[in-house]
Amino acid sequence: MMHQATAPSLEYMQATISAILPAGTTAHIWLKALQEETPASLFATADGIEIGAVTTDNTEEFSFRTLSVSQGGETTFSYDPSTTELSIVYSYSRQSAMTEGVRVLYTRPTNAMPELPGSYHFRPPFGWMNDPNGFGRFGEKIHLFYQHYPHTPRWNTMHWGHAVSDDFLHWTHLPVFLFPPSELSARADGLGGAYSGSAIALPGEQGGVRIFFTEHIKGRRPEEQRQFAMKIEDMISADAAELILPQRPEGLDLKLDFRDPYVFKGPDGRWKMLLGSRDHSGGVILLYETDDPQAAGGWRFIGVLHREDRFKKKPAECPCMVPLGGAPDDPDTRWALIFGLLTSRDLATGRHNIAIATVGRFDGMSFAPEFEQELDFGTDAYAFQAFVDRSGPVGIAWLANWSDVSKDADMPTAMTLPRRLLLRDGALLTPPVDAVLTLRQNRIDSDGLLAGETVCLGNGMVEIFLDLSSPGNAFKLEFEHPETELSVQLDSEGLSIPFARAGDTIFPRYIAAGARPSSIRIFLDAGSIEVFADDGRWTGTKRLPGFEGVRTARLHAPDGNIASAGIWQLKL
Repeated sequence: MMHQATAPSLEYMQATISAILPAGTTAHIWLKALQEETPASLFATADGIEIGAVTTDNTEEFSFRTLSVSQGGETTFSYDPSTTELSIVYSYSRQSAMTEGVRVLYTRPTNAMPELPGSYHFRPPFGWMNDPNGFGRFGEKIHLFYQHYPHTPRWNTMHWGHAVSDDFLHWTHLPVFLFPPSELSARADGLGGAYSGSAIALPGEQGGVRIFFTEHIKGRRPEEQRQFAMKIEDMISADAAELILPQRPEGLDLKLDFRDPYVFKGPDGRWKMLLGSRDHSGGVILLYETDDPQAAGGWRFIGVLHREDRFKKKPAECPCMVPLGGAPDDPDTRWALIFGLLTSRDLATGRHNIAIATVGRFDGMSFAPEFEQELDFGTDAYAFQAFVDRSGPVGIAWLANWSDVSKDADMPTAMTLPRRLLLRDGALLTPPVDAVLTLRQNRIDSDGLLAGETVCLGNGMVEIFLDLSSPGNAFKLEFEHPETELSVQLDSEGLSIPFARAGDTIFPRYIAAGARPSSIRIFLDAGSIEVFADDGRWTGTKRLPGFEGVRTARLHAPDGNIASAGIWQLKL
């Protein structure tokens, strides 16, 4: 219910937000009422002239409101903090959003991102983030949509955030793109929202982009999860979504899991869609296709493309599929099918939520696996999504693990470094994109590292590389971190990231068993470590607690095992 807002008396006005905004600016505002009997209100003036107001009587969840700044100048947003709580205020211009992005005018301390000068991983401007969605190049820009809850750094009712980049590293934040269904948007109970999906560029002169996503409403029967799509033109705001898959395929004994549509062009020229699910035995990937060149409808179920039963009844989710190093319509081209297994646990190491990469032949109707490997032995590269860019496939993942998520702890997270996908010598390689070389600022003295001395790493945002004299040569690189014991180690068992926090009672082993690499690249940032061995033949990612950087490094290795070493200070 909307209430008519009236301009307040100045004696009651206790809080203001001011900024110089050009005419034609749009402001997005989230506000909530603090009292049942008094609506929340926010009033806007430009150069002293009242230009509008927004209001809500919702006391449970922040309500989204839009306000147009028709007259530019000194713009002031005013509200009474005894009746009104603000979560977010940002402004943007539709004409310049792709280059200038949003201007965040206000966030609460509880949903603001930490200040991390020099940090080079993608983070949202506020709130919670998980799975990457709709990752792709549309026009000249790389677009990244993502699972998002704006109001706390904790999972809740799902929205889609949005950002664009020219190089996979420098990102411009755009307005929040997708919102929960109307029956959920007024609540803060985490019972659903706009779940994960993908995006494709449409063919033809008119072009455009089509977005696909799962709508989730917990407890809805017969289907908690249904698939929606929409065509967008300006890449700023979402249009009305249309239901394209109202129910799960029949006759397969599928559980309620039916989500994360990933749409791509198959080798036969038709649009294909993958969906994650599970049955009585384990996780399954479902395949759909359509003859519609615009992928707007006509989706028909083809069958179960792939299944993974090793972890029993754990659902497969966030599937993606890309050709590796060859034309999609070439029968000899191999394809990588990548997916996560929610709540899975590797009994040998104690690691949770394993991501799987399976490589084989795909003819558009069936997939013939040839080999399978873990995507990331650190397991904190989840919900990986990839697309075929100009120089080949590129993917990105959520730099976190659901085993770290709890109702008692906020968890501001990041995305991994974007990674290329290569097929080489019977293995899938996932090295970082070449653009990471531009992050290098200056060399830190590495002679001390080779000499076994403790080396200061400045603010801890560095790249360390080690070249071994022979494959598999043993070493241990120890780090000093304020909240955890951390190292990278290579020994007869394989390549590992030993990791332990004070108070932990369970100690998973983050290990690539049997790995014998010749070269190691280690990327350290506030809150993360990423290890790429032999150009990404073995990749390990681990989220680190807090946001203080690793302070020092010390290398232990038998004489002659390390041929060379180097350290680069990194910065965007």
